[in-house]
Amino acid sequence: MTWHVAEDDLRAYAQGELAPPMLWSADTHLSACAECRARLAAVGDPAALDAGWERLDAELDAPRPGLLEGLLVRLGVAGHTARLLTATPVLRRSWLLAVVFVLGLTVLAVYVVDEPTLFLALAPLLPLAGVALSYGPGLDPSYELAVVAPMHGFRLLMVRTVAVLTAGLALNGLATLALPEYGLLALAWLLPALALTATGLALMPRLGPVLAPALVGGAWLTLLAVAKQHTHGTLVPFTTAGQSAAAALAVLAALLLFQVRDRFDARPTGGFAGGGAA
Repeated sequence: MTWHVAEDDLRAYAQGELAPPMLWSADTHLSACAECRARLAAVGDPAALDAGWERLDAELDAPRPGLLEGLLVRLGVAGHTARLLTATPVLRRSWLLAVVFVLGLTVLAVYVVDEPTLFLALAPLLPLAGVALSYGPGLDPSYELAVVAPMHGFRLLMVRTVAVLTAGLALNGLATLALPEYGLLALAWLLPALALTATGLALMPRLGPVLAPALVGGAWLTLLAVAKQHTHGTLVPFTTAGQSAAAALAVLAALLLFQVRDRFDARPTGGFAGGGAA
């Protein structure tokens, strides 16, 4: 190495008085030059230097926020909450692309067979599936961290649910724009989606984060199959009466969810306190 930090600059560095851009140059050089670090140790306070290097190492090792995390922070979301949101498994590119692909094929099928029920049956299940895949052992790669984190399990679940619902409802809404000829019927998936998601969440403390959404989704498909056999025209869940029932179910499920919120504290062995294993 042909260049070394000057003695005066080393003293100023040790006293915290060296200004940029020389400070940046000295930082870079000292990280690679053992000779200058030895000279710095001779002119500075060893304890202060060690503390400075520890701070520098911590800064260099700190994880860099991604694009979405940085955007959320800029929008006013707390840093730790933004990290939790962006760590939600179903917000990964693979999940979002899969949802877009499924919705695209469904909209195409609706045009081919002229049957909007295909879209209305599938759309409410996507947010429910997203919630099921965003929380619980075996599904969430950060589950072990969530178990030991000083955070109420219910709050973590709500943070993840808001992220999933925002993404899922936005994608479903975009798909709805591709079905303008069906009018308000194309929006009939929204209340069932909220009702199914709220019901699945309310049942999680008892059945776990996988079985509860699976049973709710199965019940929805069974209801549609029965309605299809006994109805000519618009299926009951997408009529005014059916939409009112979905809204009432969503409200009741939300109230039940609030009542059981304290049972969402996860145990290291999986599942929820007072509930079934996940």
